[in-house]
Amino acid sequence: MKVVHVSQPVTAGVAVIVLELAVAQRDRGWSVTVVCPPSGWLATSARRLGIEVRGWWATRSPGPGVLAETARLRRILADLKPDVVHLHSSKAGLAGRLALRGSLPTVFQPHLWSFETARGPLRRASIAWERLASPWTDFVLCVSDDELAAGQDAGVTAAAEVVCNGVDTTKFAPGDRAAARRRLGLPERAPIAVCLGRLAELKGQDQLLSAWPEVLRRSPDAKLVLAGDGPMGPVWREHHPVAGHPSVRWPGHADDPAAFYTAADVVVLPSRAEGMALVPLEAMACARSVVAFDVGGMRQSIADAGAVLPPGDLDRLADAVATRLAAPELARREGERGRRRAELSFDRSRMTDQVSVLVDKLASKERIR
Repeated sequence: MKVVHVSQPVTAGVAVIVLELAVAQRDRGWSVTVVCPPSGWLATSARRLGIEVRGWWATRSPGPGVLAETARLRRILADLKPDVVHLHSSKAGLAGRLALRGSLPTVFQPHLWSFETARGPLRRASIAWERLASPWTDFVLCVSDDELAAGQDAGVTAAAEVVCNGVDTTKFAPGDRAAARRRLGLPERAPIAVCLGRLAELKGQDQLLSAWPEVLRRSPDAKLVLAGDGPMGPVWREHHPVAGHPSVRWPGHADDPAAFYTAADVVVLPSRAEGMALVPLEAMACARSVVAFDVGGMRQSIADAGAVLPPGDLDRLADAVATRLAAPELARREGERGRRRAELSFDRSRMTDQVSVLVDKLASKERIR
């Protein structure tokens, strides 16, 4: 079996999933290649773990460069001659399906449909493209029931399966909160809310900042830790009125996310859209209560391990965070339920096994033909 994973994102959740699938499939004895931009975390990590990497120059946004990106990808795939091509996220889904047009068994994993974050003509064009590309897609791999429903509602007709994301429940596991805080230079006794993720409009950290004054009114000693980096970081730090408050910390990129979850009393996800985020799964695996807006996959992930709120409702966001900071026993019980959920439903090996079975079935059908 020869499988090629194609991804434009080389950091954050998409890159993590690509690498975990590549390693698991390599360990099954398959020949696995990752095709992605040649610099960045994904390429470096894959090479370090013995996964073949082919450099593919591609940018995040659509535009005139798509034609050249498609041509480059077509040449790479023609040289590799895979049994199955697994396309991750919107840019690979666009260039890959244009390059192949059904000539090879093709899996497309949106990791959040592009049309869910677009507006106006761009949204209509994104939906039209997904309908057009459906005949060139052997199946769509969705990471949540919400993502599957969104595709069906948009008229995507390709066969589809849901395989929820998974996390390493040995790496992300309950730990010593006080020790984690000492390691990160955080106060040992203060109530702490952690928001970890790329600093981008989609992730909604500005919404949490706007809700934070009400949290402080109810819990004056509380601290907010915004761990991560991204394009909106400098903008928010300079212009958001709460960004410079002494209670707000900006530690930058999190090399050890488990330490931040362990240090937290509550983990907050104020996202505007998601497919199924890894952060709540990682936080739950670390036995931490999670508060999130009800966007793609959040209800399915969190259930009774925290609070899932109407998107954009800052009053309820502030209330849910403040309540858990003031009631550590509530947060502890939710964290324990989250750990059980992570172990039973969101373990990494379950995810990689399910995806590999689907890919194997697809390749088997092609061999029978």
